[in-house]
Amino acid sequence: MTEEFKKQIETEARQAVTELLAQAKLKKGDVFVVGCSSSEIVGGHIGKDSSLEAAQAVYAGIAPVLAENGIWLAAQCCEHLNRAIIIEREAAEKYGWEEVCVVPRPHAGGSWATTCWKKFREPVAVEEIRAHAGIDIGGTLIGMHLKRVAVPVRLSLSKIGEANILCARTRPKLIGGERAKYTEED
Repeated sequence: MTEEFKKQIETEARQAVTELLAQAKLKKGDVFVVGCSSSEIVGGHIGKDSSLEAAQAVYAGIAPVLAENGIWLAAQCCEHLNRAIIIEREAAEKYGWEEVCVVPRPHAGGSWATTCWKKFREPVAVEEIRAHAGIDIGGTLIGMHLKRVAVPVRLSLSKIGEANILCARTRPKLIGGERAKYTEED
């Protein structure tokens, strides 16, 4: 992988997370889930061409932006670890998410989860979470880890590297029917 391509991935990842944060209006302490197929980023097929370099470039783009905003990064593992989540122990404890015993590797968990495991201060694996927003890079299916109700968010870019991206924020459920008001206005 060329240095130029790594820089492109980092720049696109930073832009995507910055744009999504602007629309999602997350608060300090919220959780942001990222599912990332490094294989798709480099033009391969999900699960077949894992790239630690691509995953590290995504991390370099996303992690600092989330840290500056006080938002927890949650890294989704691949299907071989049942899409478990790698997250900082402090966040898991804050939200009451139960730790499970596994350490991701590039071909069992994925390069993305492996990179986050190595970069986090005190990483733990948990089976499931309810994140406030997230980015799906390359068709990793993060929906199972988003709070209800997920709302799609369009960004100015649609890819990171060669991988398609889908983004979402969440909002509380609307209840009450036609007489209900959903904002303080009116």
